Amino acid sequence: MTAKNWFFRLFFYVMSLLILALGITLNTKTGLGVSPIISVSYNISELFQLNFGNVTFVYYVLFVFAQLIIRGKNRRWHDLLQIVVSMVFTRFLNLYNDYLPIHFEKLWQNVLLLILAVVLTGIGAALSVNMELVPNPGDGIVAALADFFHKDMGFMKNVFDISNVCFSLILGFVFGRYFLGIGIGTVITMLGVGRVIAVFNHFCKKKMAQLSGLEA
Repeated sequence: MTAKNWFFRLFFYVMSLLILALGITLNTKTGLGVSPIISVSYNISELFQLNFGNVTFVYYVLFVFAQLIIRGKNRRWHDLLQIVVSMVFTRFLNLYNDYLPIHFEKLWQNVLLLILAVVLTGIGAALSVNMELVPNPGDGIVAALADFFHKDMGFMKNVFDISNVCFSLILGFVFGRYFLGIGIGTVITMLGVGRVIAVFNHFCKKKMAQLSGLEA
C-alpha cells in the first residue's frame, strides 16, 4: 500500500466520523425520533440534563468493554482503540450540537431534515466500515454479538437496534417521559440507513477501495 493509498484511506475514515456525527446530530433535531443506536444515551442526557456527547462516549466505552467480555479468550486488545475513536466522534457530536441551532416548526421541514440525516448517517457508516480500520463501537458490539451467537451481522444489527429502542422506552416510561426520542423517525432511520449504505456502496465502494489500496 502506497503513501497515496494511506492518505485516501485515512481521509475517508476521518470523513466518515464527521459525516456520521453530523447525521446523528441532525437526527436528534428533527423531533421525530432519534437513531436506535444512540436512543439510550439521548434519553439519559435528556432525562438527567447531561451533555449528549459525553453520555454517548460513556455508552460507547461500555460497548468496547462488552466486546472484550463477549469474545472471551478470542478478545482483540486493539479493540480498545475504539475508545479513542469514540472520544473523537463524540467531540464532533458536541461541536455540531452547539453550532447547529436547528429547530424547525413545520412537519415537512423536519421530514426533509430526517431524510438528510438518514442519508448522511448511511454514508458515514459505509465509509467507516469500508476503510477497515477501527470500527465504530456500535458496529464493533454488533460484530462481537454476531460472532458469539453465530448469526448474520444484519440480523444481529436489527436485534441490537430493537433492544436499544426497548431500553429507551423503558427509561422514558419509568421517568414519565413517554416515547422520549422514539418516534416514526426512529423506524425510518432503522430501515433507511441500511438502504443508503447499499446504494452508496453500489456506486462508490469499488472506486474508494481502489484509491485506498484495499482493492487492486
